[in-house]
Amino acid sequence: MIEVYVDADACPVKDEVVRVAGRHGLRVTFVANFGLRPSRDELIRNVMVPQGADAADDWIVDNAAAGDIVVTSDIPLAGRALEKGALVLGPTGRPFTRDSIGMALAMRELNQHLRETGESRGINAGYTAKDRQAFLQALDEAVVRSKRR
Repeated sequence: MIEVYVDADACPVKDEVVRVAGRHGLRVTFVANFGLRPSRDELIRNVMVPQGADAADDWIVDNAAAGDIVVTSDIPLAGRALEKGALVLGPTGRPFTRDSIGMALAMRELNQHLRETGESRGINAGYTAKDRQAFLQALDEAVVRSKRR
């Protein structure tokens, strides 16, 4: 059975994941360092990991398998999940792929350098209804692709 793993700390699409997974009868695992809302749904699992920079990422990578879906905005986690054969989506619906992850990692490093040198303030655009809709569509498509595998 396909599982959906969500890097849940500061994830803006938890409700959307539950909605799409419910339609498809998929198990969802939210992984976080703090404060997850309990659910009575037997297909929803919350995993609290110890505080630590990569504790949630490590747990997801240790448990995800080929064909599972990982939802994260963390680019290094996306790369690690792709290596395991998972499908990976960002919260705006942007898929991370083997072809795109190298550029995403390079841009992350460049942006970090620009913030550290003061060349950029590192302000991210706000999350929009259009982003939410794009995510819903991309997740539904990812589930269908994963079921076909």
